Amino acid sequence: MEKNTQTEIEAAVFRRLLKHLDDNKDVQNIDLMNLANFCRNCLSKWYVTEAKKEQLAIDYEQAREIVYGMPYSDWKAKFQKPATEEQLALFDARAK
Repeated sequence: MEKNTQTEIEAAVFRRLLKHLDDNKDVQNIDLMNLANFCRNCLSKWYVTEAKKEQLAIDYEQAREIVYGMPYSDWKAKFQKPATEEQLALFDARAK
């Protein structure tokens, strides 16, 4: 596979992942962390890291807006629910 084609496919897959996450806002970040050990915020941090490698000045909040499709504070107010005791216990158990 040509490198350019691979990059285009990878970019399309990333956009599809972001759409999937956007279509499933009921899946909370703590659920993602507990199941897959990454969340929307992780994606945002990875975005910043890769942008820096390309010498692009994208900060964490800008990356979050790309990943969340809106400012994080707006997403948090509209869609984030408090973590349950069970979610927190599972998260703490994974961290050990």
